[in-house]
Amino acid sequence: MHESIMEQLWQTSHLQGGNLAYVEQLFETYLTDPNSIPEEWRSYFDQLPSVDGKGGVDVAHSVIREQFEHISRNQRFLSGGVPANATSAADKKQIRVLQLINAFRFRGHQESKLDPLGVWQRQPVEDLDPRFHELSGPDMDLEFQTGSLNFGSETMKLADIVEGLRKTYCEKVGAEYMHIVDTRIKRWFQQRMEPVRSSPEYEAETRKHILERLVAAEGLEKYLGSRYPGVKRFGLEGGESLIPCLDELIQRAGSYGAKEIVLGMAHRGRLNVLVNTLGKSPRELFDEFEGKKLADYGSGDVKYHQGFSSNVMTPGGEVHLAMLFNPSHLEIVSPVVEGSVRARQDRRGDTTGDQVVPIVMHGDAAFAGQGVVMETFQGSETRGFGIGGTIHIVINNQVGFTTHKKEDARSTEYCTDIAKMVQAPILHVNADDPEAVMFVTRLAMDYRKEFHRDVVIDLVCYRRRGHNEADEPAATQPLMYDKIRKLKTTRTQYAERLIAEGVISEDESKKMENAYRDALDNGEHVVQSLVKEPNTDLYVDWTPYLGHEWTAECQTSVPLKTIQELGKKMTQLPEGFSIQRQVSKIVKDREKMTAGALALNWGYGEMMAYATLLNEGHPVRITGQDVGRGTFSHRHAVLHNQKDGSTHITLKELAEDQPRFDIYDSYLSEEAVVAYEYGYAGTSPNSLVIWEAQFGDFANGAQVVIDQFLTSGEHKWGRLCGLTLLLPHGYEGQGPEHSSARLERFLQLCAEHNIQVCVPTTPSQVFHMLRRQVKRPLRKPLIAITPKSLLRHKEAISDLDDLTTGTFKTVLREKQLSDPKKVTRLIMCSGKVYYDLLEKKKADEREDTAIVRIEQLYPFPEDDLYEILVEYPNLKTAIWCQEEPMNQGAWYPSQHHMHHVLDRLNPKLKLQYAGRKASAAPACGHMSVHIEEQKQLVNDAFEL
Repeated sequence: MHESIMEQLWQTSHLQGGNLAYVEQLFETYLTDPNSIPEEWRSYFDQLPSVDGKGGVDVAHSVIREQFEHISRNQRFLSGGVPANATSAADKKQIRVLQLINAFRFRGHQESKLDPLGVWQRQPVEDLDPRFHELSGPDMDLEFQTGSLNFGSETMKLADIVEGLRKTYCEKVGAEYMHIVDTRIKRWFQQRMEPVRSSPEYEAETRKHILERLVAAEGLEKYLGSRYPGVKRFGLEGGESLIPCLDELIQRAGSYGAKEIVLGMAHRGRLNVLVNTLGKSPRELFDEFEGKKLADYGSGDVKYHQGFSSNVMTPGGEVHLAMLFNPSHLEIVSPVVEGSVRARQDRRGDTTGDQVVPIVMHGDAAFAGQGVVMETFQGSETRGFGIGGTIHIVINNQVGFTTHKKEDARSTEYCTDIAKMVQAPILHVNADDPEAVMFVTRLAMDYRKEFHRDVVIDLVCYRRRGHNEADEPAATQPLMYDKIRKLKTTRTQYAERLIAEGVISEDESKKMENAYRDALDNGEHVVQSLVKEPNTDLYVDWTPYLGHEWTAECQTSVPLKTIQELGKKMTQLPEGFSIQRQVSKIVKDREKMTAGALALNWGYGEMMAYATLLNEGHPVRITGQDVGRGTFSHRHAVLHNQKDGSTHITLKELAEDQPRFDIYDSYLSEEAVVAYEYGYAGTSPNSLVIWEAQFGDFANGAQVVIDQFLTSGEHKWGRLCGLTLLLPHGYEGQGPEHSSARLERFLQLCAEHNIQVCVPTTPSQVFHMLRRQVKRPLRKPLIAITPKSLLRHKEAISDLDDLTTGTFKTVLREKQLSDPKKVTRLIMCSGKVYYDLLEKKKADEREDTAIVRIEQLYPFPEDDLYEILVEYPNLKTAIWCQEEPMNQGAWYPSQHHMHHVLDRLNPKLKLQYAGRKASAAPACGHMSVHIEEQKQLVNDAFEL
């Protein structure tokens, strides 16, 4: 069979003679050893049907010819131009035609009619002119082979080829997919776009439904504009095609088996989506416009930051929709959506991403300008953060804010060019052509279903009003807004089109408008697919975590037998698994700790917390840039075989039916990854979800997430989240960037019991703290200021008894207490400095001094501290000692709490400060200065 195919190729291919002989030889080699030929050729041969197992292929002549014609177009890389043996004029022109086809696929989008306003100034693309390929007027009537074109005919007139290519790639749809290296994907797009010329015919019912959705989109904006003139709503006017686009995405995803869809977007068009897509009650929206207090929690938030959830019916059944809350930081919601989706997929065991689908809507200027977009894309194909592809919709207003022009907003041709970094296909579409929007919408959802990768719809539209309804955009964009004032709305244009084509009558169009307005007048739901009595199994029940006080009791101690059983499993390795020498010692030490033959260190206490939680049915997820081993090599939850590089995670092997234990070294991002974990934790209340910084101050890169979500999300939106941040902190001479976790910033954000800030100093404390985070029915973010040198400090140890009894202690005494009656000096502190103070106390034999550690700085444990201090009746001096400069650390944010306790104890007792002087930088950069400062602050604590 193989010989006959080669004979046919010899007779029919324009690559005859030496060229074909060369191809034959390559193909023979490919059949026996594909890796021995150049990659460029291998990728083309891979497109042939599978080898039949007997050294041949069984395929129609036309398919083989098509494949080798495809190869011919790329023959230039061998010869630098037209193949030497293709000497006839006809052969040369045929190759030029194939090059022209390729040019349209690559660059046709640059001449597509994407701008509804017609203000884009785009230069003609010379590659798309047949004359550039030496094809002149007379050639237009000649027939040429179409190669891999999907126009249904193997030969066509050049004029028809060009016309078809222009309709496909240069009309209202401009597709960018040729940057993708996977040939299968490129062929998929060609097969979907070219046969219908990117403009399929839709049935009358489909077209009527599109119009009805446009009526809803425009109708809400008109209604709000007349009822609440001048009030900010960040309306969708000019981008109304978003509503039919979303409707189709949801219905199509449901038909493919999706059970949940998570949406994220900024404020532009949010109210429209909430009402017309998710089915929020118009009456509730009107109450928000009228300033009524609807939330029974905290501060609430402006209406265009609000989230919502509902269930809708689709051809595949009921689907749960969740629109996430989002502050004005625009793109920051993108990774939150991804994390929420991953949690839902994990809960369902959805490994492909078919059951939970993310849709994220962006603004053009923010998509191009905000770095978190790149960070989010970068995680899309990683093990720890991939979710089977996200559908991105860019609501492309063509202007950032109100004043930006393209030359100020970005340096790339399109705002979507950032998506090319992950080879995402980009489907540009003129939003004033709703049927073109429908085409790319279906294309995008089908692509995601087929390849499980990100895809971008660039909805090129405009903003009929300014940045908000109180803004006058003509002040800075006079030409653009002169065009907009004269332009009919998308709905008007499409209605006129359907009326002209006899699809509907003018009377039917009016009835649609009136029916929608009447529904708004009556405050009725306007989403016909809305499920009024939703299936609650489709979403998480948070009621068990509501209404609890901070003092809620929970059991964090674990029976000794359980500790011993889990400890044994944590140190069991597969036969022949060879680990590195220092890691081997850590494992052997853990065996001794389990046996009670060695004091427990930090790594053991932390790992046992995870093991016991898993044993009790709680999933655990840990991410960060070095979490597998731990930045300071204390954890080693992921063991590496020194022989073959394979890995083993003992915490995944505790029991056959245990919950998930996921631990991933993240890519080098803080903002997107912390936002992702916030989204994950906010959807997985039964799990312990942790992000660990390499150094605590790296959390600075995620400050937007900390400020806008972590510390205020419950207060603004009533959203609970139990995310834990582990932030290594300690002054050890490592300079300004690796000393401080910026404790003061977290403490400044503390109010109304919004978060927990803990500074554990022993292995048992971290054990109980992590277990408390899940076992207590509260779901509050935990900021854990964790150690570096203390991970192996000879005094920072615990016993097995400390795990089998007790709980997390907000305040700790010294282990060896002085006679309380002799104590006249009280030193209060948190963290590592305690051990420096303890060393000084022992060396100087200071029985007059008591050192007390405050292990939880917020909520501040005033009662617990008082219970300890009341035992010292003769106190004359009270000191707060910290390593941080005076203007940083806990001194300013927490001293008033300590004053309250001291006032209760003895109003004459004044609190003094021992620590570094105020500083612009967190720490000094010279070891000698560090040592001198550390010695001084410890001495001050005993001498002030």
